[in-house]
Amino acid sequence: MYLGYLEGASRKGLKMAQQAPIRVLVVDDHKVVRKGLKAFLIAYDDLLLIGEAGSGEEAEKECAQKRPDVVLMDLVMPGEGGVLATRAICGAYPETKVIVLTSFEEEDFVEEALKAGATSYLLKNVDAEDLAMTIRAAHQGRAVLAPEAAQALIHAAMKSPEPVYNLTDREHEILALLVEGLTNPEIAQRLAVKNSTVKFHLGNLYSKLGISTRTEAVALALKQHLIGRSDPKGDDPIG
Repeated sequence: MYLGYLEGASRKGLKMAQQAPIRVLVVDDHKVVRKGLKAFLIAYDDLLLIGEAGSGEEAEKECAQKRPDVVLMDLVMPGEGGVLATRAICGAYPETKVIVLTSFEEEDFVEEALKAGATSYLLKNVDAEDLAMTIRAAHQGRAVLAPEAAQALIHAAMKSPEPVYNLTDREHEILALLVEGLTNPEIAQRLAVKNSTVKFHLGNLYSKLGISTRTEAVALALKQHLIGRSDPKGDDPIG
């Protein structure tokens, strides 16, 4: 299995460069997974298991007491998940490196984990030698991503950005009333403005949304989740 984004060191170099054993905390809510990881760590002289946890909350307590060099962190667990625990651990103990070890390769999981401070992101199908190499790399501050995680980030980067319509607060109000099915006179009455003012705002609204009918406006509002948004910079001098 190829692991990307490893900067400037061979596997042999990573192993030989380390003198004292790397102190590792295992975090996973499944006992069988923790048992397997413990057996894996025993096989390497330069890796030392110092504790285990079955939840994010337990992981934070273990880190506070034992200050591991590297944490192997599951993402989906009861209670506080791996992302929140990673953010808390990386914020409180920046010298501790977190490696996400999960079954999930979706881009949302990858992005959130890395934003939280995780150094590396691996899937649980990683082989033992690659996992050992990743632990050594993380301890030295080098990032390693599973190919699936790297691909997820590439896909996320290539997605079209969410459209920005720059609607004013009044335009948001009128759009919400359109979704409710109100007519122009009903909107004018609800907002205590003139019917001509409603028509003026509708013209601006249609122009910004790139549509020409009420039906299109309602469909776009629901598709893009525009209802409830507001633009703090939007000024609305009329109405």
